Amino acid sequence: MYKQKSFVLRKEDADKKWYQIDATDLVVGRLATKIADLLRGKGKPSYTPNTDSGDFVVVTNCEKIRFTGKKLEDKVYYWHTNHIGGLKERTAQEQLDKHPELVIMNAVKGMLPKTSLGRQQLTKLKVYVGNEHPHAAQSPEVIKC
Repeated sequence: MYKQKSFVLRKEDADKKWYQIDATDLVVGRLATKIADLLRGKGKPSYTPNTDSGDFVVVTNCEKIRFTGKKLEDKVYYWHTNHIGGLKERTAQEQLDKHPELVIMNAVKGMLPKTSLGRQQLTKLKVYVGNEHPHAAQSPEVIKC
């Protein structure tokens, strides 16, 4: 009897696809989990946790995303300017008005691993305001969430 070897996906063998998601009237957290699973490749049978086997995701209409409850007023985004006293903050409504793409980017970033692999997987996420995006040549498959 011989020992069965485990399957390990190599980076060269990963089959990467492009997906497009329209974020109109979708809840932020539920959309972010779907995107994080696609970026990591967790829905594929060849999923390997330590390999970048995920797909590319293009999100359009990110300004039309939806929060539940009172999160538009209560949720606060913080960042630091690296200067003394440089802690800045914005509510979710202000963030949606100024930089709506950062709302989805931050939500997905929190659901990916905090390693160099997670940072590499986050680069495969493309978020755009409005319905237009420059990735038509990749012919992304439209996903309904």
